[in-house]
Amino acid sequence: MTTALQPNFLLFYVASPVESAAFYARILGREPIEASPGFALFALDSGLKLGLWVRTGVEPAVNGVAQHASGELAFAVPDVAAVQAAHQAWLALGIPMLQAPTQMDFGLTFTAVDPDGHRLRVFTPQGD
Repeated sequence: MTTALQPNFLLFYVASPVESAAFYARILGREPIEASPGFALFALDSGLKLGLWVRTGVEPAVNGVAQHASGELAFAVPDVAAVQAAHQAWLALGIPMLQAPTQMDFGLTFTAVDPDGHRLRVFTPQGD
């Protein structure tokens, strides 16, 4: 019987792991557990690890459609007040916003971007 694989890393391809690590250290409230000019790694309380890999060092090389792949890093928070508080805190940090707090079908949310254009969504599920 084959053991099911469980993802435990999220890797973002970035222009500068040093710059991106400084950005994520501010919003995650922790320093990376590994940091070099080519890669930085954060260990999160959930068990997920966030890796920031210099785009030019990725093998096989990122090209074609993979250069334009999209997605989001999502942060579920317990309630509307936490969404509003995170939005205000991120604004104070100067993080660019794509979407102000907005009620959507899944709950209240806002969307920001990191230095490489990766979307960061904070939300509270509907009914919370």
